[in-house]
Amino acid sequence: MLNRSSLYRHKQSKASKTSDSDQTLIERICGLFNLSGKNYGSRRIQRALLAEGICVGRYKVRRIMRKQGLVTTWRRKFIKTTNSKHNMKVAENILNQKFNPTEPNKVWVADITYIWTARGWLYLAAVIDLNSRKIVGYSLSHRMTADLVCTALQVAIHTRQPPEGLIMHTDRGSQYCSVQYQDLLSQYGVHCSMSHKGLCYDNAVMERFFLSLKMERVWQKHYANHQEAIKDVSHYITVFYNQIRLHSTLGYLSPNNYEQKVDNISMPVSDFT
Repeated sequence: MLNRSSLYRHKQSKASKTSDSDQTLIERICGLFNLSGKNYGSRRIQRALLAEGICVGRYKVRRIMRKQGLVTTWRRKFIKTTNSKHNMKVAENILNQKFNPTEPNKVWVADITYIWTARGWLYLAAVIDLNSRKIVGYSLSHRMTADLVCTALQVAIHTRQPPEGLIMHTDRGSQYCSVQYQDLLSQYGVHCSMSHKGLCYDNAVMERFFLSLKMERVWQKHYANHQEAIKDVSHYITVFYNQIRLHSTLGYLSPNNYEQKVDNISMPVSDFT
């Protein structure tokens, strides 16, 4: 039987261990929050912890985040980028909002968005593989021309080497309807698909990426010039979005991790007999 002083020391020791454990968890949650660019909420933090083998409830994560003042700050701001008032030929909507192909390099989507800097607008053209939600090509320029979207597509094709028959879905913007862009699609045997007029939901995955980019990075920055914006946006895409950012659509994996998982599953088992 423990005497009173021994019992007190036992309780103090237990409380100290619990406190150390909680402090480690708090530090890891803060680390993940900062790693996300101060954008992850409790759901993604909890999933990130689980991926590291740390089993903790979402409500505890949310409680710790609240106590630590870990609050995301997002602002919504939309600018229309599509100029569909032209006489160029428009493709039919082959995609028809089927956003979940079962294989990579079967369906890509693309679009353009604006990024403000103190030296004027910068334009981003990006291409996403719908299977993994990965940005497979992008281009940044101070001019919103056909060259901008063609460069993004060429980067994607060079990087991914897709087979003929790929579907490339965009809006009806003049850059995507241009002879230059359409010739590039034909050169690589890519089928063109375009959204219905004025229906942003036809390219919802691309719109969602641009919103994430703006909320999680661009609207939290004040870019002094184009080069500063190019460097930061490129870092967001290649380092954070493709490699780290958890996507609920992908079972809370990053695009890179999702593709690695699919590749591992699809690899044939060697026969050693």
